[in-house]
Amino acid sequence: MDRQQEYVLRSIEERGVRFVRLWFTDVVGTLKSVAIAPAELEDAFEEGIGFDGSSIQGLTRVYESDMLARPDAATFQLLPWRGESNPVARMFCDITTRDGEPARSDPRTILKRALAKAADMGFTCYVHPEVEFYLFYPETDPEKVPVPIDSASYFDHVSRSTAHDFRREAILNLEEMGISVEFSHHEAGPGQNEIDLRYSDALSMADNLMTFRAVIEEVAIQQGVQASFMPKPLIEAPGSGMHTHISLFEGEHNAFADPTGPYGLSKTGRQFMAGLLRHAREITAITNQHVNSYKRLWGGDEAPSYVCWGPGNRSALIRLPGYKPAKVQSARLEYRALDSAVNPYLAFAAMLRAGLAGIEGDYELPEPADTDVFLMSDMERKVAGIEALPGSLVEAIGVMRQSELVAETLGEDCFDYFIRDKQHEWQQYRRQVTPAERRRFLSTY
Repeated sequence: MDRQQEYVLRSIEERGVRFVRLWFTDVVGTLKSVAIAPAELEDAFEEGIGFDGSSIQGLTRVYESDMLARPDAATFQLLPWRGESNPVARMFCDITTRDGEPARSDPRTILKRALAKAADMGFTCYVHPEVEFYLFYPETDPEKVPVPIDSASYFDHVSRSTAHDFRREAILNLEEMGISVEFSHHEAGPGQNEIDLRYSDALSMADNLMTFRAVIEEVAIQQGVQASFMPKPLIEAPGSGMHTHISLFEGEHNAFADPTGPYGLSKTGRQFMAGLLRHAREITAITNQHVNSYKRLWGGDEAPSYVCWGPGNRSALIRLPGYKPAKVQSARLEYRALDSAVNPYLAFAAMLRAGLAGIEGDYELPEPADTDVFLMSDMERKVAGIEALPGSLVEAIGVMRQSELVAETLGEDCFDYFIRDKQHEWQQYRRQVTPAERRRFLSTY
């Protein structure tokens, strides 16, 4: 037993923890949880907790269903919303077979594989997400249009606003769990909010994002509102994105930074961006995994629809944020496609592998887009070599199916399952008859 595990066992005893929740996700990013008594934790560290992996979406096949959840002691935290009386803790788990081999379709393991490849090339990956979400009045009928808790817009300060209290309580909970918050504010849509997490290594950030969602949902229950990470919940309001800043470090040095290079970006940074651009269409089914995701991407409101980049260009897929000359360590790329309903483990893995492919293949970075690409004509975009992102989930699946990079990143089992699951989602969606269709075709005159 290592020192971290010993620390966890000691902390549980000293703090009187009554339950320990072991967390992991299925392939689409749904948080899974099993609670164990503290007396069982030492065995869990040594042997894992057995469960039926075939009952977890995409994790394994029925004839090899016995799996083990092995808690990662480094992720131990108390759940602040459970209070100080009979406290509850949580840890994230890695999923293995009975033989101790990593489960091929465990999203956390898939991200670890991508990070190991980066490490073999001498890099550590850091990310910084900007998470948007909506707050609605509670409603149990999904057929009704949700009602936002306010009518405010971008950066508005609304006195006595529910959103103020909500963000404050959520941030206090996050910080109690060791998750640092950089900014929070009201976003452009009514009832829409944004909380930006301070940059961290990609694996810790994926864990933090799953914790973030749990915190937001718990605070929503406490405050009598409904929180939604749906990419596009309202027709006339902006969707909820998760713009993600990404950078590579070589030791203490930011590998993207070069004050003498074009736009202050190093050759490594330019190659990484070129990789993201070349493989963007292939990874879109992962970064935007739901049918509703494409209503955000193609709904305007600064959501990216075209594969291009630009320094400061908020209509581009990749923006190059400016940084002060004295802060070259903050050089980074902002990938703007992700939405808030993403599985962060798979998304970070796909983004990282796409960028690393650019470095390995010495990809050449195309010219930046210095204008609003939405205002360009189709011919102008074609001449500029600017492709469109997939316009629907079924199109994104078709592109992903042909991608060797995504297949290698996810592994054969996860790749096949993910495609089947998303095809099923599309089939269910296209059978629906919507209120908009009825209004158009059943109108009376």
